[in-house]
Amino acid sequence: MPSKRLSALAFALSAAVSVHGQSPEWGQCGGTGWTGPTTCVAGTVCTDYSSSYSQCVPSTSTVTPTSTAPVSTPSISPISGNTLTFAGVNIAGFDFGCGSDGTCNPTGAWPPLTQYYGMDGAGQMQHYTSTDGYNVFRLPVGWQFLTNGVLGGDLDADNLAEYDALVQTCLATGASCIIDIHNYARWNGLIIGQGGPTNDQFAAIWTSIATKYADEEKIIFGVMNEPHDIPDINLWAGSVQAAVTAIRNAGATKQLILLPGNNWTSAETFVSNGSGPALLTVTNPDGSTTGLIFDVHKYLDFDNSGTNEECVTNNIDSSWAPLATWLRENGRQAFNTETGGGNVASCVQYMCQQIAYQAQNADVFLGYVGWAAGNFYPTYVLGEAPTQSGTTWTDTLLVSSCMAPIAGAQSGSTGE
Repeated sequence: MPSKRLSALAFALSAAVSVHGQSPEWGQCGGTGWTGPTTCVAGTVCTDYSSSYSQCVPSTSTVTPTSTAPVSTPSISPISGNTLTFAGVNIAGFDFGCGSDGTCNPTGAWPPLTQYYGMDGAGQMQHYTSTDGYNVFRLPVGWQFLTNGVLGGDLDADNLAEYDALVQTCLATGASCIIDIHNYARWNGLIIGQGGPTNDQFAAIWTSIATKYADEEKIIFGVMNEPHDIPDINLWAGSVQAAVTAIRNAGATKQLILLPGNNWTSAETFVSNGSGPALLTVTNPDGSTTGLIFDVHKYLDFDNSGTNEECVTNNIDSSWAPLATWLRENGRQAFNTETGGGNVASCVQYMCQQIAYQAQNADVFLGYVGWAAGNFYPTYVLGEAPTQSGTTWTDTLLVSSCMAPIAGAQSGSTGE
């Protein structure tokens, strides 16, 4: 399968500086406190979103105020009886500035909160929970942002205050909140426990995070976003074990912890590449596996990159059915914390089928989290952020048709 991040989603809107001194497509090019490049690579235009933030938008895109008219959707009657434990969306922004090599520029993070000149992430989450029935949000953040670029350093008080504002806003909705370190198992290109940060350094950041949120039972700890090209999966399992032990020993004994595998933690290859078998060895300090959930991702486009508008598969035969069998055989569960597609008919068809299959196998699949809302522009190919007019929020086609629990996809057809 092609690499999940040939064009990293989190990097698509990053503030990372290109090697030529220009901001990349969707990169930051201006705004309050910005000291990076103010010109964009060819084919993009530096566009003001507000007086505080500008970014390089493709010249073929038009960033205009979004219409408040509801999007036309296929006829799907809301059906009660959702069976998945979780359904939600990623609230992106603190991961901006991160590349898939684990190089994260702390100044590239763009908090998805209006008090920090970002989108109204608080309003988005309130809408999702009160109107759509969502009950979980994933809050990706760069490791470097949390420590202000110091490997092995303590949590930076100022940066933590900004990130915690998002966490507290999430908790205030009553939803569960996934703290996701979005570094691809790396720090500045070097792999954790395999030539890069030591397992002790990795454990230290999780000790600090878990200590802060030990009493918040609705926090979920996402050990690491999308490890990839890991030379030794058993050594990676040892790094994951270090994080789990650190979290539990910090007093966070009741929360779920998400364990990611290799190959962008793909659901399709989770077992075949050795990730599942290796991670079966990870336990809590008492030897149990209570609350330890496998973290898997799967997109629906032709190359599973999550960069194409059209969807071509529901992933059932290639990924979800084999994984469900393996999970049952081993008495374990998985959580699909990234999935998505374009706001087009093909994605409505296949995403609704994927969700229906996951719901039919809710004994082993806890749920799904769409990619993505937060600080993405309405033109973003996998955008799931609702548009706002006054107090009215309007969902995207894919959210209103499939992703939102009220759409009824969990009780729909798998197409099989």
